[in-house]
Amino acid sequence: MNYPEKYYYTEEHEWADYDEADSIVTIGITEFAQSELGDIVFLELPDTGEEVDAGDAIGTIEAVKTVADLYSPVSGIVVEVNTALEDSPELINEDPFNEGWILKVQITDSDELTELLSLEDYKGLVD
Repeated sequence: MNYPEKYYYTEEHEWADYDEADSIVTIGITEFAQSELGDIVFLELPDTGEEVDAGDAIGTIEAVKTVADLYSPVSGIVVEVNTALEDSPELINEDPFNEGWILKVQITDSDELTELLSLEDYKGLVD
């Protein structure tokens, strides 16, 4: 499986891509997670403007096999939700690191990123 090197990861199999210029973290689930879930058929996500804390359940992902919670890897305010997933949740299965991004959070404390897993640590978790 391929994993972008510059991303941060969580033990719950989410990825976080930090854009330092505007303090926005784009969040999705990893290729490993989507393969374990199977065909994703529905997502329940927070509204834009909603405040989230790191580790909070912020939504659910419904797949053919199961329903899983989605957790926020960082604290902040939800500034964008990938609305394309409403009609095409399978984008997560097809392209989890690009078209299948789930939401964007403007973070309140970038130090939280240091508590996330590096690519090497995440590979150690899933291998």
